[in-house]
Amino acid sequence: MRLFLCALLLCCCAFRAQADDRIRMSYASRSISSILPFIAVDKGFFKEEALEPELILTRGTTAIAASVAGDVEAIHIMGSAIRGIIQGLPMKVLAVYNQRPLFWLTTRPELKSFVDLKGKTMAVTTIGGSQQLAGNHMLRKGGIDPAKEITTIVSGDVPAQLQAQISGPVHITVLSPPTVFIARDRYKLNLLASTSEEYINFISGIIVSEKTLRERAGVIKRTLRAMTKANRFFFANENASAEILAKYLNVSQAVALDTYRSSRPAFTRNAIPTEKELEEHLKSDMQFLNLKTPIKSSAVFDFSMQREVNGELGIK
Repeated sequence: MRLFLCALLLCCCAFRAQADDRIRMSYASRSISSILPFIAVDKGFFKEEALEPELILTRGTTAIAASVAGDVEAIHIMGSAIRGIIQGLPMKVLAVYNQRPLFWLTTRPELKSFVDLKGKTMAVTTIGGSQQLAGNHMLRKGGIDPAKEITTIVSGDVPAQLQAQISGPVHITVLSPPTVFIARDRYKLNLLASTSEEYINFISGIIVSEKTLRERAGVIKRTLRAMTKANRFFFANENASAEILAKYLNVSQAVALDTYRSSRPAFTRNAIPTEKELEEHLKSDMQFLNLKTPIKSSAVFDFSMQREVNGELGIK
């Protein structure tokens, strides 16, 4: 009996250790914005931190609900989540990796100008997400009122939206690399506008619930270490990063390399934006939510753990 109890205790401890080492991370789209967790898997950075990663593709609203419920430990794509925090969700942004939106307004070949877009259908991943905000921004600059002159629908992630556009039901997409280059080169779709150089808008990073941060701080810090190693690798290894991107998104090395080079300037080197950049992002979100009372960046962002990780890894 004593041997049985000891064996049972060892099994329980092993199960607990395995559960404690698991990190479930959601991401919203197969694009360059989601490359860092896949670099961390491919190069063994999660393994170095004794973590068992599970990467889950799901739309932003589902990821937020899963995070609050404790079904995932981290959210990687952050637009909708930050707006949720502003409105009171108990979560915090711990790191920002991609701080400029990499989106192109893409239309069918016969739609060559903004005038042609009136009354057409645009596909997005999540209503109210960063992709839709970028699309609306470009439409307004082109003289189109997206609320009155465009029908917006949810149609899967970026590659799925391109397929819907090719097959017929969707006229307009808001595509990110590398899918946008495939749309241009293989399917001869039009790229009417881009947001890549226009404004600050945080796209990817690490967001966790406050409960997870309290109860699993060690796992979260190790996750930040793995992701920070991946970010450092991304900046230091052009060809190797493009190879991982090509494998992860099933595109050619040439398309992956083009994607890497066009997207690299949009990434942060230390995962911590400046105070001015934080204010600019929050201002944009407050306008979208029609909120008048200013919100402090400390209510949304907490980079203290990321600063510790940067110090440990020698990243300034």
